[in-house]
Amino acid sequence: MSQVSVKKIVEEMNLKVFTEGIDLEKQFIKKRDVNRPALQLNGYFEHFEEERVQIIGTVEHSFLKKMDPVKKAHVFEEFLSYSIPCIIFARDFEPIDGFKDIAQRNGIPILGTSMETSVFMAELIYLLSWELAPRISIHGVLVDCYGEGLMITGESGIGKSEAALELIKRGHRLVTDDVVEIRKINDHTLVGTAPEITRYFIELRGIGIIDVKTMFGVESVKERQNIDYIINLEEWQKEKEFDRLGLQEQYTEILGTKVISQSIPIRPGRNLAVICEAAAVNHRAKKMGYNAAEELYRRVQEGMDKG
Repeated sequence: MSQVSVKKIVEEMNLKVFTEGIDLEKQFIKKRDVNRPALQLNGYFEHFEEERVQIIGTVEHSFLKKMDPVKKAHVFEEFLSYSIPCIIFARDFEPIDGFKDIAQRNGIPILGTSMETSVFMAELIYLLSWELAPRISIHGVLVDCYGEGLMITGESGIGKSEAALELIKRGHRLVTDDVVEIRKINDHTLVGTAPEITRYFIELRGIGIIDVKTMFGVESVKERQNIDYIINLEEWQKEKEFDRLGLQEQYTEILGTKVISQSIPIRPGRNLAVICEAAAVNHRAKKMGYNAAEELYRRVQEGMDKG
């Protein structure tokens, strides 16, 4: 199961720490959703999502300030007895008297932010969705081609890196070469990044390693990109039938999400970069509602009807 340490969230979102002495590196968040515990602070704990980050906003804070001291102490004890990864006070609110002491005793980090509650929740959920997303690594190249996330796959040495280099020279942007780290952000979105150690590098057989960012400038690289289309490069085989019209979509499944893909035969004289550009533009046109293959089929049918 994916998890992220509370310390990383504190560093990424610049949070204030109220509970000193708790090792935030050993406190982990495993759920991407968050919870505003209004019902729990009123003593209702059925269906309580204790594994979520708990957010205290204006409503919860004002309610706590007006609570009867005896009931407040009882609710604090019960609420903080659960295995909560951390509790965050928004809008520069500080923990109510007694709250921090009980949390400290139970090893629950209490944090704070100056941000508005709804804005902070949106940013936190986005960050947790990224950090906790299911992930996989695939051998291939990922480039941003006309705004489309184009992943090029194929056997080692078939020409993926060379195609990527030519695309970069034509004004497109490299995300990663050799290994694509893919995260499933939601049911429909796959995002690719590069391993930190190889980020912005391309390996060309016979030449060696090229630093794309240094050689072509910062406009030639990108840190992450949605994966929209997959091109699988294959050696040309005369006896094998390749799709010539594109009337039927092909798909590659990654982490349970289907991505439109196309197998491209490789032979001497074919310009891979131009083919990749054409594939990206054609895919973009299809998303906008225009399918050239269907248009050709329609014209042929009209011609046959007239004949």
